Amino acid sequence: MGRWVSWLLVIPFAVFAALRLSSWTPTWRWASIVAFTPYVAAASLIPLLVALILQRWPAALAALATTAVFALIVMPRAIPNGNPPAHGMRLRVLASNVSGGQADAVSLVKLVRELHPDVLTIQELTREEAQRLDQAGLRSFLPHSVDRSAPAQGSGIYSRLPLTEQPMIELGGFRQARATINGVEIVSVHPCSPSDVHDTPCWSQGLRALPRAGGPLRVLAGDFNSTLDHPPLRHLLSSGYRDAADVKGQGLRPTWPQRFWNVPPFTLDHVLADHRIAVEDFKVLPLTGTDHHPVFAALRLP
Repeated sequence: MGRWVSWLLVIPFAVFAALRLSSWTPTWRWASIVAFTPYVAAASLIPLLVALILQRWPAALAALATTAVFALIVMPRAIPNGNPPAHGMRLRVLASNVSGGQADAVSLVKLVRELHPDVLTIQELTREEAQRLDQAGLRSFLPHSVDRSAPAQGSGIYSRLPLTEQPMIELGGFRQARATINGVEIVSVHPCSPSDVHDTPCWSQGLRALPRAGGPLRVLAGDFNSTLDHPPLRHLLSSGYRDAADVKGQGLRPTWPQRFWNVPPFTLDHVLADHRIAVEDFKVLPLTGTDHHPVFAALRLP
């Protein structure tokens, strides 16, 4: 009986680990399930302990191998990485999903005043929220902008420096603003959420539509609706980006939801920088009125 119990506990975790290592999506629900990888990794210790207690050595060995795979996947996010040599301009980037214009504009402008970002990317920016930000004094800190606000899924880019607008990425009504600032392309990232079978293709297409690394320097900042365990985001990173949180050993810091909801917290908001760019600092910040934490990265250009 103990043998079967051990294997019944081990097998689901082993299958999960194998699917996570692959890029195969067996069902559209996998796009949501794979976000639980850090939690499943921690829980994978349970079948190992059970097998050891029951002295079921083959099952214990399989459980140990499964836990080791999860550790190799997850633990590097908590270990700071080095940086490439970079001696150019500093670029301070703040990204915030304002939850359909519900975030407190005064609090967001206060963050801008305290952090002194060169660039602010906003997701779910409505026209009303853009007006409230103007009234709260955002333009006194970041006078230049690309406004792609919309009733629900708009976005925007605000900058301390002059910028040049680039063609917007729009899929499923989600508007991802783009601009070039001092030769660096900035994208306010917000693809669809993979919440159901109809939105999952829109989500993957929205991530695939983001510019790959290589050529001009690029920084992608915003709500990716993806963790580092989602294949489309992993493919994007493999083109030559680095996740700022991961570089600073904060890749397991959750960004959504801010308050307890009906799911555990996940890391959905990211700042991705070209691999030639150094990451000097990273922060996850509070903001009232929205379900997402803003994220901040201090970058150094080559």
